[in-house]
Amino acid sequence: MKRTDYISWDEYFMGIAVLAAKRSKDPNTQVGACIVSEDNVILSTGYNGFPYGCSDDEFPWAREGAETKYPYVVHAELNAILNARGRSLAGARIYVALFPCNECAKAIIQSGIKEVVYLSDKYGTTPGTLASKRMLRAAGVAMRRLESDRKLEIDLTVNE
Repeated sequence: MKRTDYISWDEYFMGIAVLAAKRSKDPNTQVGACIVSEDNVILSTGYNGFPYGCSDDEFPWAREGAETKYPYVVHAELNAILNARGRSLAGARIYVALFPCNECAKAIIQSGIKEVVYLSDKYGTTPGTLASKRMLRAAGVAMRRLESDRKLEIDLTVNE
């Protein structure tokens, strides 16, 4: 008899997005993204952080004050799109833990991604997220919250 408790494709790809978020050095918010083709092949991943060559020891991580992270940080969705290095994303799905902001929504639309699967809509009523949803709807990009009661655990210890 084969196993019946295996994870779904959605849980698998969201798990990859959540794992990618663990690479973020942001002390407050860690977001990951995973872009998947129509035939369930991972095309790219990304997480929020500074652009290549911009040291995370020299640029600010602050959320408030004279100098903040906001002008510098590349969001997970845009990083995943850029990490695809020009590979076609037409018809793909993007899995992301946090619903995309309006700037990432523009990149999602322009790249040809056709579905956004997300876990949290924490900022759902903010002007930026409302603009994001409006643009995604207008462009025909599907939006779906992943509902799962499964807790995934990864153990990297070696058992010999």
